[in-house]
Amino acid sequence: MRVGTPGFMPERLAELRAARRILSMKELARIIGVSPSAVSRWENGTHAPDADALTALSRELRVRREYFLRPVHGSDHPMFSRSLSSALKRDTSYQDTQMQWLQEISSILQHYVDFPAVDIPDMMKGLTYRQLRDEDIEGIAQDLRGHWRLGQGPITDVVAILERIGCVVGSIEMGTSKLDGLCSWSRGDERPHILLATDKMSLPRRQMDAAHELGHAILHKGVSHEELKSDLKEIERQAFRFASAFLLPETTYVHEVQHYSLAGLVSVKERWRVSVKAQIRRLLDLDVIPEHHGTQLYKSYSANGWNKVEPLDRDWPVPEPSMLRNAISLIVESGTRTKEDLLSVEFTMHPSDIENLAGLPNGWFTREGSIVQLSLKSDSAKPLATAPAGEVVPFTRR
Repeated sequence: MRVGTPGFMPERLAELRAARRILSMKELARIIGVSPSAVSRWENGTHAPDADALTALSRELRVRREYFLRPVHGSDHPMFSRSLSSALKRDTSYQDTQMQWLQEISSILQHYVDFPAVDIPDMMKGLTYRQLRDEDIEGIAQDLRGHWRLGQGPITDVVAILERIGCVVGSIEMGTSKLDGLCSWSRGDERPHILLATDKMSLPRRQMDAAHELGHAILHKGVSHEELKSDLKEIERQAFRFASAFLLPETTYVHEVQHYSLAGLVSVKERWRVSVKAQIRRLLDLDVIPEHHGTQLYKSYSANGWNKVEPLDRDWPVPEPSMLRNAISLIVESGTRTKEDLLSVEFTMHPSDIENLAGLPNGWFTREGSIVQLSLKSDSAKPLATAPAGEVVPFTRR
């Protein structure tokens, strides 16, 4: 018979261990001063921690007690991760948990604020990823450029496009260079959520990472967990092909490359904001240069030390997501909810975790801010007694 705190969700404890990169139950037991068998019983659901143990868990793991009483905000869809095979399980579990938290924050904010509608047409037309040919992927990328009215020239901020079409984007430091992006469709609102890494970041890498995760959202929504596991290499290749086609259209980019040399590709990079390495792959994919020429370019690329930093990488600022940050600021600055109210009623995570995922400055929840009148979702919660009234209009698109 299960004893302890009623309503305790054992999945939440496992999730939080991953979020704090605590690899084993034994390590967690040592931190809070209980036996490993006690933690094991809590996680497998045969027992629940009593009030004192729950308080210790909350304190040491930096969450509110209510965190353990709410269901995990999971998804029925798999998470598409660009992690390398050598990435530690501790790091990949951390990344997965951050995605779950991103979806949870997004869900809470949508009680108050109208996010842009999801504008991602069904481009698969009944096809499965196994039936996709490279020419199909090229066509999908071009059709989406047309649907979103992007023209055939360079795209300077993929993140802004993602948010405009209704994707929720987070950007955090993963703590390792072996993790890139992550994409998953959320349960309920069926909205793509994309988590990008900031480690060793440059604008060209941000562009490619964001377009790659968009490729997963477009091409692989119907992929099962089993298919993702068995066909990961092909699924990743398709997402990269989509990203390359989306960022470097065959109809225009190819005609701007005058010299198939590293210097020539650096010159093109200045306009298209795509890495030299990705350009070499694109020219090979389109049969513009022969395989032996591409091999020689790759060798020269490595000999120049460009695997770490390419020319121009440090010349451009890296665009950051803004939708979640703007939504939280909107709620607080309008007086609908105070920062304290959000932390004590809505969010159960630590303020620093919310700031990290929403792109807020460190310590934002503890700072005083000015009150301005903004517009909120029509069916949002009632404002506090001190809040001024205002006209309700949709959340402003960016």
